[in-house]
Amino acid sequence: MLKQVLAPIHPDGWRFIAIAVAVAVVLFFLWTPLGWLGLLAAAWCAYFFRDPWRVTPLREGLVVAPADGLVVSVAPAVPPAELEMGDAMMTRIGIFLNVLDVHVNRMPMSGRVVKLAYHPGKFFNASLDKASTENERMAIRIATRAGGDIAVVQIAGLIARRIVCAATAGQEVVAGQRFGLIRFGSRTDLYLPLGWASLVIPGQRVIGGETVVADAHSQEPPRRGIAH
Repeated sequence: MLKQVLAPIHPDGWRFIAIAVAVAVVLFFLWTPLGWLGLLAAAWCAYFFRDPWRVTPLREGLVVAPADGLVVSVAPAVPPAELEMGDAMMTRIGIFLNVLDVHVNRMPMSGRVVKLAYHPGKFFNASLDKASTENERMAIRIATRAGGDIAVVQIAGLIARRIVCAATAGQEVVAGQRFGLIRFGSRTDLYLPLGWASLVIPGQRVIGGETVVADAHSQEPPRRGIAH
């Protein structure tokens, strides 16, 4: 029951929470209303760095969302050059995370981390497609047992200035496993072989580690959505 009610805090967030609490204490001495605002900021930090429990569906070929957020694009694109995956088009699923979303990233599939590559860049609004190619990013290439390599890319946004990645080259990973986070608004892109069926559409919200976004073995045609 506690797992459903109390979300753990990501280790990277404790220092921010501690700083916010310390500032709130000082503000209470200066002026009580400011102190309450400081406590509100500390509570928001705790909320931002929450790391809720997730139940990951497991089956060979399933791809789960690497992050919470809004699907902003599902379209062909060339994977990041630094991952050395060639110039052939892949299906790119772009997920935008606003400041209220859970920012912990999770592995989309089980496999082995082949390569990691950091690329310095700009800080455009992460909801824009140009953020995928021009913003600061950490790209991860994963060899899967489903018949092809995939890539997951952590992308800094307009406010985000810090990408945290705990994955290492050669590491064996499992679907839904935590591997990092991006602080204060960001984007996470997923690159999949073109033949894999995408099961999400732009405008759809997904849950990291739980929502199935693609299936390597399905022959289902591309989905369309209707706004209600």
